Amino acid sequence: MKYFSFIFLILLKYYSFAQNAIGLPSLTNYSKFDYNGGTQNWKIAQAKNGIIYIANNEGLIAYDGVYWKMYPLPNKTIVRSLCIDKENRIFVGGQDEFGYFKSNENGKLEYTNLTDKIPEKARKFGDIWDIISFNNQIYARSRNIIFKFKDNKINYLWASNEWKYLGILNNNLVAQDQNVGLVTINTGFEIEPSSIIKLSFNDDIVSIIEAPSIKYPIFLTIKSGAFEFNNNQKLLPLPNFDYLKSSNIYKSHIIDNEHIAIATSYNGAFVVDFNGIKKQYFSKEEGLQNNNVLSIFADNKNNLWLGLENGIAFIAFNDAIKLINPKLKNNAAYTTLIKNNYLYIGTSSGLFATAIDSIADLSFCKDQLEMVANTNGQIWSLTDINNQILMGHNEGAFTVKQLTANKTANTYGNWNFVQNKDQSKIYSGNYFGVSILNQQYNTLVQIENILGFEESSRYLTIDDENNIWISHPFRGVFKISNINNQYKIETYTAQQGLPNTLNNHIFKIKNEVVVATMKGVYVYQKNTNHFIVSNYYKNIFDDISLRYLKDDNDGNIWFISEKKLGVASVENNIKKITYFPELNNKLLSGFEFIYPLNLQNVFVSGATGLYHINYQKYTNTISIAPVIISSVSIINKKDSLLFGGHITLLNQSKIPEIKHNWKLLRFQFATPSFGNQSNIEYTYRLLGYENNWSQWSKRTEKEYTNLPAGKYSFEIKARDNLGNETTLTKYLITILPPWYLTILAKIIYAIAFLCALFFIVFWQKKKFKNQKIKFEAEQKKLLYVLELERSVKEKEIIALQNEKLSSEINFQNSELAASAMHLVKKAELITKVKEDLAHIAKEVDNPKVLAQVKKVSKSLITDEKLDQEWDQFSKHFDKVHSDFLNALKFKHPNITSNDLKLCAYIRMNLSTKEIAQLLNISVRGVEISRYRLRKKLALQKEANLFEYLINI
Repeated sequence: MKYFSFIFLILLKYYSFAQNAIGLPSLTNYSKFDYNGGTQNWKIAQAKNGIIYIANNEGLIAYDGVYWKMYPLPNKTIVRSLCIDKENRIFVGGQDEFGYFKSNENGKLEYTNLTDKIPEKARKFGDIWDIISFNNQIYARSRNIIFKFKDNKINYLWASNEWKYLGILNNNLVAQDQNVGLVTINTGFEIEPSSIIKLSFNDDIVSIIEAPSIKYPIFLTIKSGAFEFNNNQKLLPLPNFDYLKSSNIYKSHIIDNEHIAIATSYNGAFVVDFNGIKKQYFSKEEGLQNNNVLSIFADNKNNLWLGLENGIAFIAFNDAIKLINPKLKNNAAYTTLIKNNYLYIGTSSGLFATAIDSIADLSFCKDQLEMVANTNGQIWSLTDINNQILMGHNEGAFTVKQLTANKTANTYGNWNFVQNKDQSKIYSGNYFGVSILNQQYNTLVQIENILGFEESSRYLTIDDENNIWISHPFRGVFKISNINNQYKIETYTAQQGLPNTLNNHIFKIKNEVVVATMKGVYVYQKNTNHFIVSNYYKNIFDDISLRYLKDDNDGNIWFISEKKLGVASVENNIKKITYFPELNNKLLSGFEFIYPLNLQNVFVSGATGLYHINYQKYTNTISIAPVIISSVSIINKKDSLLFGGHITLLNQSKIPEIKHNWKLLRFQFATPSFGNQSNIEYTYRLLGYENNWSQWSKRTEKEYTNLPAGKYSFEIKARDNLGNETTLTKYLITILPPWYLTILAKIIYAIAFLCALFFIVFWQKKKFKNQKIKFEAEQKKLLYVLELERSVKEKEIIALQNEKLSSEINFQNSELAASAMHLVKKAELITKVKEDLAHIAKEVDNPKVLAQVKKVSKSLITDEKLDQEWDQFSKHFDKVHSDFLNALKFKHPNITSNDLKLCAYIRMNLSTKEIAQLLNISVRGVEISRYRLRKKLALQKEANLFEYLINI
């Protein structure tokens, strides 16, 4: 009996833990290699700007949704606790270490050590396990001391034995003393004796839960379960929480007005309501790295963060998309249907069903999935026809009733079931064509197969004229019409208007047969028997490639394009398309299926299970968080961090100035929209360098190189897949010019330029002056040369003239000399004749002859004639010798005509003998005449008569 009781308790425990919600939110695990830290994570908190901070074995971890950063404590100890106060100071506690991180004006975390403010005797306090902010004061709990930090001073309070808990109750600071109980610590940092509450359990309090939706505070303990603290200040046990006793509760956190998240050491994390009713739990079976949860936190989007014994987990608890696969063991889901309060899921290994509750969001239904009997194998479809579930199976057609399936008509490989307009027949597409079924006595009977058509008919529908439409992805579209009980088969390919023979999928949307193609949606034209582009759907989808279409009851059209799920709506002629990036590459490619029950429950087949979308919640999601600039760094010989990302850049207090010799400027950014990163796109620009925004992309960093000196503003914003955009985030930066381009350098350049300009002007003036001088000198030289040339020419002319004159003079002189010689010869001749006549007269005795001789002698006396010849000679002489005779007469008026003759002959440089002949005197007479002449001319003895006469 005891044995069976034990088995029953184990089964009860297992059953109680097995009752999880059917829909599991997205769970992301981060190992120590992801965040590059220690294994254990003791506390989690979130700053106002959305950054998550985690107390880790190796320090403080910061995570902004993209980038992890580690900040170790000075003594490299384990960070056991943390708390963020109103001033955004991040208080941390470790082994004999207490202080806070605070962002400086550059967004970098700087640590302030408060341990040295603790009195010496209280500094060996061990680990700080809890830090809380209360009434603008910070309280920290170690094993035996509670510290209070206020006004930059630290006070402390010893425990009688050991402090087990520190928290807030009824707006009072309370603490659990192991020996005393729960005590209230007043504003004077003293224990209020009258407030001591004796605890009815010998256990540690881990949390005190107070919320507007509950009447009394709830105490959670490690092993004793939960207690209610009523008006009588008594602790009453809450049995609904008893299932948690064996899990070893470690921490808790209020998620919203309905849910509490509880971390345990043995069984992972639980989400319960305030009555202790379990809504969901997460353990290793659901994907956690381990079941030992050291800390738990609900962020500003009500999603959960778990600090594990080894790693960190993020659970998108508030996400609108969940995976339904607790018992599907990652089997692909091909179809689903809700009927008679059962959710049926067709998979590759059979049909599963679970009872559902009457709640709006069916993903919160309890997981009671069971396999439907007789359904082993591949399930293709589930169809509700005539209030009966028809199941398309690899082995044929089945009917399903609750948890049992029965094979019906003798068919094989049924894809689907479609009823004609008058509900008289059911058509089933199968591997080898189309079967016609009928319902008889609550069972299906195969009437016939359509002869002549043997194509696999996975895509099948019927129009209002009972024409059967079938599409084959590789062979085109077929129409089967019944004319006088004869089936006519027509094929439609590119020749009948379709864009291609391949990848055409036929559906019935809004009561109209349409074909989803690689180039949009085509519709059938009966009058031309061709397909044409649908203008209505072109306005919605344009010409994108479509693989699947499904309309819902609210007028939306769900579609799959290139392995992406989307939904299109048209309101007031305004189209809106929403994609679901969370499901990219998770859909069941080639076997797409969408079941839009209502706006809160849309089911989509997936490769590892069935996905549930609460579309109403998805579209009402809070707008994404503003972009955080995670870091701004420059890279030269080594990296230099300009901005650390831990403050909000509303009003940037300090604009960094970067030297010109940087090599690369890097911006890293993120939005702390955790669990939603696949939906986020960014656009950015660097004002001062570019004015146009970049293309939207998922890139979370941008680098710039070789930016010129100047002031820049890096601006960035983000948007989600719903089109929600964040506000603008910007970061200002200044790149300094090189020293040779600074203002001082420019002033120096200006001065140097002015000096150079002055020098140039001065130099030019001097140059012009020198050029002028040189020019004038050259002109003078030129004039001199010209003068010289002219003088030379004049001299040459004069010389020529002189030469001519000289020649003329010489000629005249020669003529004068000739004339003088003629006179001399004549005189000599006359003299000789006279002498001869005298000689003859002496020898002639004849008086007549003598008379004739004397007569002839007389005729030879020609003085007068000689005087006339001299006058002619003197005129000619003066002309040749520059009026010499007149000048001589003017200078010496007392000289005689014979003296003039003598002077003329001397001037002509005639010899004394020649002069004697000309003057008809003796040589001695000439010398006497010269002597007399010298006296008349008053010449000194040493004076040369010839030179004197030459100079006249």
